[in-house]
Amino acid sequence: MLKIIFLFFMSGGLPVAIAMAGASLVYILVSDSTLPPFVVIHRMVSGIDSFPLLAVPFFILAGNLMNNAGITTRIYNFALALVGWLKGGLGHVNVLGSVIFAGMSGTAIADAAGLGTIEIKAMKEHGYSTEFAVGVTAASATLGPIIPPSLPFVIYGMMANVSVGALFLAGLLPGLMLAILMMLTVAYFAHKNKWGADVKFSRTRLFKALMELAVVVGWPLLLWLLVVKLGTPAQLTVFAGLASLFVLDKIFRFEALLPIMTPVLLIGGMTTGLFTPTEGAIAACVWAMILGFAWYRTLSWKMFVKVCLDTVETTSTVLFIVAAASIFGWMLTATGVTTDIAAWVLGFTKEAWVFLLLANLLMLFVGCFLEPTAAITILVPILLPIAMQLGVDPIHFGLVMVLNLMIGLLHPPMGMVLFVLARVAGLSFERTTMAILPWLVPLLLSLGVITYFPQLVLWLPKMFY
Repeated sequence: MLKIIFLFFMSGGLPVAIAMAGASLVYILVSDSTLPPFVVIHRMVSGIDSFPLLAVPFFILAGNLMNNAGITTRIYNFALALVGWLKGGLGHVNVLGSVIFAGMSGTAIADAAGLGTIEIKAMKEHGYSTEFAVGVTAASATLGPIIPPSLPFVIYGMMANVSVGALFLAGLLPGLMLAILMMLTVAYFAHKNKWGADVKFSRTRLFKALMELAVVVGWPLLLWLLVVKLGTPAQLTVFAGLASLFVLDKIFRFEALLPIMTPVLLIGGMTTGLFTPTEGAIAACVWAMILGFAWYRTLSWKMFVKVCLDTVETTSTVLFIVAAASIFGWMLTATGVTTDIAAWVLGFTKEAWVFLLLANLLMLFVGCFLEPTAAITILVPILLPIAMQLGVDPIHFGLVMVLNLMIGLLHPPMGMVLFVLARVAGLSFERTTMAILPWLVPLLLSLGVITYFPQLVLWLPKMFY
């Protein structure tokens, strides 16, 4: 009965959060349950009374600060220097820019709206078709929640009671694999259409970009060597290391060294125990404010107030969905729905690979209709217990779920990335949908590899956790 009421509300066009909370309340009122209606409010409040969820507003704020402080232009210029001289250069720039921006925003929509505006305009000016520009931008935007930090990983970690830090690490290698497959797809189109380079090759620009990349890779290794091998005081070493970054940036006038260091600082801090994921979200905000206010001086107080108001609006939406999903998930468990579904699935198959195939199909379908946060909060209580009974690691399953739901963002009728890019590019919804279809090939290929080769996902988390 609970499911029927929920589907009835959804078919009536109600927002998913109101449909979940309303279905729970109506079920309590009309059923023979002895539960008081006040339990709906109580469970909704307790559902968001969680320390890990504090990371949500801070990661949203960090992404908004980076997006409004002119950081996207710096990332674009850095990627242009590194790969813009290749055939189909701006397509490669698009993918590489998304990889870097993913380490700051944590959401696909922020990536599409932030970098997408710059990238699509530049690609159209260099003679690329609008459809190709939209397709590569949409596909690369899915990297936002896979490469840490990731807002969906925070929600999943809270719902599944698994380490958010381990989920962040689990996303690194799959995210890089996705990026490589997308760049290979760009290379295929460049070869097919006989595209040339978009910027003239410059040894000076490339060398400078490679220097930035070397610092990003070598800096954490140097700190690790100093602290672990030579025994220097950890906090003193980190502060000295941060100061050295600013000195290097001042001397060499790097394009995007300090923004690129954001994911390095976050992952390094969490894996070494310097701070929790929640504290890491706060650290990301502080880092963004230092860059915006003090270093680049591209943020004003008026802009900061607007960013905070946007963050409050987005956070309210996300947490209301989580609150509504907590009562709905609790009611599903209390009424035995999750047990019945588990019994039906386990009666159908006891093979993990068959379950993963069916779960992928279900999540791809659900992702076409529901926003990722809502989908995660509904699907985790239903699917995760079955996955764990069949021996599927919850961290591996979390990555599979998030990637499925990110692909769903590219599909009609509810794909939010579609709507954002259709508006940015000035294309119709139908043409935007058709532009994205070729890019489903590398995304679905990556999904298959991630689903059936869990070692790719779990190697890094097992090293540190």
